[in-house]
Amino acid sequence: MSARKKYAIKTSCPQCGCSAVSHLSHEEMMERFGNVPNVELDCGACMAKVNAPMALACPEWDQECKAKAGK
Repeated sequence: MSARKKYAIKTSCPQCGCSAVSHLSHEEMMERFGNVPNVELDCGACMAKVNAPMALACPEWDQECKAKAGK
């Protein structure tokens, strides 16, 4: 696993429609989310809580976590 690899977390706010993309390293992903089924973030525009399944917010991270859990 490359420490330089970045994962894209993509979310959109159901309240105001604003969308955001965050690029996080493997270490940042582990620190902020670990192996969770859902991601919770604050909307930068209206500050509403945004909840999304990890499988939609970052499918690559979700698949990596599922692969590791199966080993």
